[in-house]
Amino acid sequence: MDRLLVTGGAGFIGSNFVHHVIAHTDLRVTVLDKLTYAASREALAGLPEDRVELVVGDIAEAEVVDPLVAEHDAVVHFAAESHNDNSLHDPSPFIRTNILGTYTILEAVRRHDRRLHHVSTDEVYGDLELDDPKRFTEDTPYNPSSPYSASKAGSDHLVRAWVRSFGVRATVSNCSNNYGPWQHIEKFIPRQITNVIDGVRPKLYGSGENVRDWIHADDHSSAVLRILEQGRVGETYLIGADGEKNNLEVVRLILKLMGRPEDDFDHVNDRAGHDLRYAIESGKLRQELGWAPKFQDFESGLADTIAWYQEHEDWWRPHKDATEAKYAEKGQ
Repeated sequence: MDRLLVTGGAGFIGSNFVHHVIAHTDLRVTVLDKLTYAASREALAGLPEDRVELVVGDIAEAEVVDPLVAEHDAVVHFAAESHNDNSLHDPSPFIRTNILGTYTILEAVRRHDRRLHHVSTDEVYGDLELDDPKRFTEDTPYNPSSPYSASKAGSDHLVRAWVRSFGVRATVSNCSNNYGPWQHIEKFIPRQITNVIDGVRPKLYGSGENVRDWIHADDHSSAVLRILEQGRVGETYLIGADGEKNNLEVVRLILKLMGRPEDDFDHVNDRAGHDLRYAIESGKLRQELGWAPKFQDFESGLADTIAWYQEHEDWWRPHKDATEAKYAEKGQ
């Protein structure tokens, strides 16, 4: 494998993956990204121009996707609409990108017999009760609860159908909630960090009891690369770092790390259909492929993330007012 096509590689998780690939392999990478509001050229700035190329285009357009797939040895498919709140307001972009876009990628890799890794989310499994000792596994039935998670579930099913029906050489991964550099400030952790930087009290949905299983984006990247290189075709791998925290704990930790009282936040309206708890059992990935997360201490990873947002105000500042205005319209 010499040339890798990464869809959505200018977004949060995709750009972290591109940085990881450049740092740990000799691969040449082409990024295909639509450059929507959640992506940025800045996330790829400074990478070697002889190894990284950005192509601006839509994964749902076969005339864009097909020639690029033909020129590459493998595809890692990150591109997706991913913000739950936005999917509740207008599901249509999620259907186009997450389902039609994945179909378009699948047809191209089938036509040119290319290796594919499809990146998905633990949200396809629905949620767990707060006091349930179980975690999601590769055998957990799908039970999506939002237009976003339903569209990602649909894309996962398409990949598995193309593997079985057409022999496409694909793997799937479902990952827990990511945090780290380059995440849009509409998302939970960067929103709270940038609020505190601005002297604004963080905003907590409902009671804050909802639990998420957090993983640093660099650990997600190392897992995806390991699956691409060593994963068994047709298999699904769950990616998690044993980082279960409820939202209240996360907000209080952000406040503590930033030198503010841990109760200095506001409760706001909860999100419709807000899933209670996500939890990943990543034993298959660890045992079969020998992967382990680097950021095993959530507090240290969060401290690094806070420092990054403090140092990159020029990147997020232009989007802050518009993002908060949208939340204010919903009482959040």
